[in-house]
Amino acid sequence: MKVFVCLLSALALCQAAYDYTTVLSNSLLFYEAQRSGKLPADQKVTWRKDSALNDKGQNGRDLTGGYYDAGDFVKFGFPMASTATVLAWGLVDQEAGYTSAGALDDGRKAVKWATDYFLKAHTHATELYGQVGEGDVDHSYWGRPEDMTMSRPAFKIDASNPGSDLAAETAAALAATSIVFKTVDPSYSNDLITHAKQLFDFANNYRGKYSDSITDAKSYYSSYDYRDELVWAAAWLYRATNDSTYLNKAESLYNEFGLQDWNGAFRWDSKVSGVQVLLAKLTSKQHYKDEITGYVDYLVYTQQKTPKGLVFIDVWGTLRHAANAAFIILQAADLGISADSYRQFAYKQIDYALGDGGHSYVVGFGNNPPTHPHHGSSSCPPAPAVCDWSTYSSPGPNVHVLTGALVGGPDENDNYADDRNDYVQNEVATDYNAGFQSALSVLVALGY
Repeated sequence: MKVFVCLLSALALCQAAYDYTTVLSNSLLFYEAQRSGKLPADQKVTWRKDSALNDKGQNGRDLTGGYYDAGDFVKFGFPMASTATVLAWGLVDQEAGYTSAGALDDGRKAVKWATDYFLKAHTHATELYGQVGEGDVDHSYWGRPEDMTMSRPAFKIDASNPGSDLAAETAAALAATSIVFKTVDPSYSNDLITHAKQLFDFANNYRGKYSDSITDAKSYYSSYDYRDELVWAAAWLYRATNDSTYLNKAESLYNEFGLQDWNGAFRWDSKVSGVQVLLAKLTSKQHYKDEITGYVDYLVYTQQKTPKGLVFIDVWGTLRHAANAAFIILQAADLGISADSYRQFAYKQIDYALGDGGHSYVVGFGNNPPTHPHHGSSSCPPAPAVCDWSTYSSPGPNVHVLTGALVGGPDENDNYADDRNDYVQNEVATDYNAGFQSALSVLVALGY
């Protein structure tokens, strides 16, 4: 799966690259495998069927759809919204990459699957459902989502129980996706903007961390802070609407919160470096450029690396963090900051996941890929065969190939075991693939 490409750049570098177009398209198949609700007629991942058709909020509110979070079947709204924002960002900035990969239509469908759900979940100007399914109950089940019979309660935020991070991230996702659909579906785009504005006002006027209101999320996706999401949402609303009110709000909140002094890590619960690179692009102000340069230089030159060169930020979801870093570094390179060296570093992070680390970490791709991802539905044989904890414990590979999924990855010494029981190294998640997929779209657009 490795092809050799020579690029004539200022450095006249000759480099090896994997088939990024295939990996990009495969990542979209992973998102199909994570779909909840009534599946469409054009579903490509045919071993998945309709599921969780009774997901409801109060008074029978329809909460079907959206994405299952990881190897389980909870719908966690906060990481789902972050996933959608990052996917939309890639689609907005790198439409050429998606087009080159023949994946533009599927990319739009992937982000729309999330935003359609968010529109359902936003049931009132100051009410947003942020979770369906109870963590401990869900995690006591191993089987197919199509066969679930346990209770799936829905949890919401409102004016009395706020969640600025959740509401603001959902606003950012809707605003970013409105740009994706601005010309292809103007009516849908306008609907997304309407909800995004309401959600931003809700987030800003009723402040608090969502995990203090939706307490079941604390054990899984506890929020550290909501202030970065407020700035992030305002910046995306400005980009989507060109209304300077939102830019003024983003910049004033950025200064009020002192985001220039925060850790720049980019993940589902931290948007600081994303804010900095976005504001640098939107305003051309040097101080934002300087701040993102400081963080990216830290990643490239100071951040811990494994012996084989992978950026090592955290043991849980190692490759997710490295892929997010690669995407932010590629965004910074667009600003003209050390463009050649930044891009070289970023593509090496992606190539590690595709095989340079010793084997592929993407299911169904490349040399010796994972075959035992910690993922319930793909481990199950076709119905009506039994699928339960004995299936989980079986030594054989997952019955279905979870094509395109990026697993958690190695430890700080590049050690990895393809073991379903090891959920730290082998679980997959929608947010794991988001920065990875968007980084791939940049590399495809650049011709790597």
